[in-house]
Amino acid sequence: METVTWAQALAWRMRRQHIETVTDASATEVVRRLAGVQAQVASAAELAVRLRRRDPERITGLIAEGALVKTWAMRGTLHLLPAADAPAYLALCGAARTWEKKSWQKNFGATPEDVEAIAEAARTALAPGTPLTREELTAAIIAETGSTHLADVLGSGWGMLLKPLAWMGVLCHGPSQGSRVTFTRPPWTSLPPVEDAARAVLRAFLAAHGPATPDTFDAWLLRKASRRKDVRAWFDAADLAQVDVEGTPMSVLPEHLDELLDTPPSTSVRLLGPFDQYILAGGTGSPHLVPPAHRADVSRTAGWISPVVLHRGRVAGVWDAANPTAAPTLFEPVPSQALAAELTRLHTLLS
Repeated sequence: METVTWAQALAWRMRRQHIETVTDASATEVVRRLAGVQAQVASAAELAVRLRRRDPERITGLIAEGALVKTWAMRGTLHLLPAADAPAYLALCGAARTWEKKSWQKNFGATPEDVEAIAEAARTALAPGTPLTREELTAAIIAETGSTHLADVLGSGWGMLLKPLAWMGVLCHGPSQGSRVTFTRPPWTSLPPVEDAARAVLRAFLAAHGPATPDTFDAWLLRKASRRKDVRAWFDAADLAQVDVEGTPMSVLPEHLDELLDTPPSTSVRLLGPFDQYILAGGTGSPHLVPPAHRADVSRTAGWISPVVLHRGRVAGVWDAANPTAAPTLFEPVPSQALAAELTRLHTLLS
């Protein structure tokens, strides 16, 4: 088994994710390369893409055009996904069927039969090209199913009863009406078989976030809600190359092995925004990525992931997205000129 250091692995990820050097690729291709972009906070998704591209094209127009879709995907959070790729991600998220777990039913008061009835009612309500607000969709579902006991959960901004519908391919987010979200029928008519979805999503994940273990992938996908034997089977079926990353066996796509082995450690300083995929997929619990003593500064309360300063691929500090002109809080010494150049670039993008 070939061996690589964590410094090499992180440097390779930075190259693959267009962090080390920005790209001329389209915004849609950047989202594809990152295996989706978390979009719970719209401005964070916008910044994640803009930091990686030379062209300042914004992603809002791509959602309106249908090149990107916004929907609940990995970890039950809102993501931007290329419309052509989204069915595979949703099929794999839905394969865990979390709404059938007793803990889920207890928390949200809905049975699997309730979810199936809600899904069928939503299919009927969401006519092609006619987005509905959350309130309109909730009213239509209740009128069809009589599920008045679920009205509060259906109307909640957390969307817990609508997430399974997204994973079934029943709905996705439509164009906003001011501050009000809408839902619409997705552009796809069916989802792929789980085995095909797993192959596509795993390859996309490893192409940006490898080398990785099944546990890393499982945590990124659904916070380890999938059955371990299923995740192991997905890896076994993918015909992957193995590398030793400082004592830990990890998987990488065979076609990327030589490139990974030849990647020198990075010396760069880079700034990433909140909820960036580099941090989310790498995992805030990875001591090689986030210093354990500062994990609480990066992964904060209510699931907030801080904007970070990277040095040599590791988190070396955080900065304030609400006050980007303030000096970053550094955990370790960082080359001052390189940091100043990154801050200038950030301010230009945010202006």
